Amino acid sequence: MDLASLLHPQAVHIFADVSSKKRLIQTISEVASPLTGIGVSEISSALLERENLGPTGFGKGVALPHARLSGLSGVMGVFIKLDRAIDFDAVDRQPVDLIFALFAPEESGTEHLKALALVSRTLRDPILCEKLRANSDPVTLHALLTETRATQAA
Repeated sequence: MDLASLLHPQAVHIFADVSSKKRLIQTISEVASPLTGIGVSEISSALLERENLGPTGFGKGVALPHARLSGLSGVMGVFIKLDRAIDFDAVDRQPVDLIFALFAPEESGTEHLKALALVSRTLRDPILCEKLRANSDPVTLHALLTETRATQAA
């Protein structure tokens, strides 16, 4: 498993107008809906339900919201970079500007956990995060995310 198989180029976006965690969840859902074929409200509800269990902001400006969705055929992700960081109840209390939302089929087991671990390891790389923050082109962001993991795995 690599990020290129989880993250399609159309799933990478930059937003300037997201001002709250609730609005971010809505934005993620709006981006994911046409890619998954699942309704915005169902995705949003699943993400909010997971957030209620505990925040998925893991620190240093990065969040990894995730949910299991019925009707999804495989694990997939959405990457969002925010122009302005927002409060996401992260463990280090720092605002979040890099978000990788991960979605898995309801019945997925280890595949979901492996994907979470891969994304978490990837976004704990401070050099990669610096490069992501320095770029404002979704194509470049996708390349940085997918090529970095391929290089590190080799």
